[in-house]
Amino acid sequence: MALDERTPVLIGAAVAQQREEEPARAEPALLLMARALESAALDAGAPKLLAQADAIRAPRGFWSYGDPGHFLAERFGARVRSQVAEVGVLQTTLFGRAAADIASGAHDLVLLTGAEAKYRSLRGQILGSALDDIEAPGEPDEVLRPGTEIMSPLEIQHGLGMPVAQYAMIENALRAAEGQDLHAHRDEVAALWAGMSQVAVSNPDAWNREPHSTAQIWDAVGKNRMLAFPYTKLHNSQWNVDQAAGLVLCSLGRARKLGIDEARFVFPLAVADNNCMIPLSERRALHRSPGFHHAGLAVARTSGKEPGEVAHRELYSCFPSAVRVQQRELDIDRTVPVTVTGGMTFAGGPLNNFVLQALAKMVGVLRDHPGDVGMVNAVSGLLTKQGVSLWSSGEPERPFAHTDVSDETEADLQRVPVVADASGDATIASYTVAYEGEASARSVVIADLDDGRRTVASTTDPSVATALVASEACGRRVSITDGTLDLD
Repeated sequence: MALDERTPVLIGAAVAQQREEEPARAEPALLLMARALESAALDAGAPKLLAQADAIRAPRGFWSYGDPGHFLAERFGARVRSQVAEVGVLQTTLFGRAAADIASGAHDLVLLTGAEAKYRSLRGQILGSALDDIEAPGEPDEVLRPGTEIMSPLEIQHGLGMPVAQYAMIENALRAAEGQDLHAHRDEVAALWAGMSQVAVSNPDAWNREPHSTAQIWDAVGKNRMLAFPYTKLHNSQWNVDQAAGLVLCSLGRARKLGIDEARFVFPLAVADNNCMIPLSERRALHRSPGFHHAGLAVARTSGKEPGEVAHRELYSCFPSAVRVQQRELDIDRTVPVTVTGGMTFAGGPLNNFVLQALAKMVGVLRDHPGDVGMVNAVSGLLTKQGVSLWSSGEPERPFAHTDVSDETEADLQRVPVVADASGDATIASYTVAYEGEASARSVVIADLDDGRRTVASTTDPSVATALVASEACGRRVSITDGTLDLD
């Protein structure tokens, strides 16, 4: 059956990367975006197509540009509507909206780009160099913003402000829910990450292409210090990178008019996002992610392709618990690869741009395997929002669909009332120990009070830290006095 001319198709994808030890020689993030998009046009085989864009959209990064889209449009000679998606907006939402806008006729050729130049900034700080940046003032035509805060003030008060601590909480809760021994769990998680490092070795665009063994990942020695139990630095996303991605999407009709080689077409099949935002401490089942479950059901329903059966996948990999939860919620065989890039520790984890980087890599994989389906997923916040996207180098069997599963997720997410500065006996729902240097700094628990409410409690007592990392603490009975944790 002939495809509709409004069918969205991805025709160009590329990444840009630099690793300059002398930061003055390095380009700022906006020029990396420009370079990535120019390379994406070359990838499509139509270097002049950027001038035909009618929309440029970018996820917000560490950079402070007001309106990067119009700066880029002027460089390319295009007239566009620009959009910036603030941190907290799923990167799959950019995919879904771009494809839906093309399908509806609202736009015909959309450029997606994102970049970070945090390594450039880091080198500047180390060397004490003042670095110039590009001016891109003004406001974009549209700004996408998250609906509410990602974490609660109580969580921040007790030292859960850094993502690694909250993801460690999810990790420990998952281990306890599955009844796994501490040492077996340590080895399994490290082996998962070691496998990702092996993928990065063969990815020429990966930031860290050095192979890492299971023992190297879990052994908290030297530079691989413990960050938050059970995570070492090698479990952590690496955001000190200079990386950019450029993606070109258009209608099938426009692609054919441009004369693009149809063997290079990659079609978006379906995107599903959950935008229901509930802080971690309020979630009854800390190890679950109903948003991924419902997003998976939605893309299967609209595309006819089951997420657990796709040939290639890039599971969002800021921390191991994010990957491990996706495996379970999307019914993914745990023996199959979870990444085509090497993941955010090894391929590089630019703050709010990794999913664009991953899609650029997935495009190449799908072109090399005609007719295959690939999945590229997103997380925003502390496993707060979830996105699933399916892509194929084969023609879609059904029209593209962008689905929001927030209502289904909220109905499925059991919420618990949380109180501050609580006192009384409680049971640990999950926990972590955060470190500064080689020493424990704070032990934090999410605990269920005997009256059915929940609280967050912490202590800086090193003996508590020692006890919490020595054996399983989930389910342990504790005493809390005005928010201070006591194991006795």
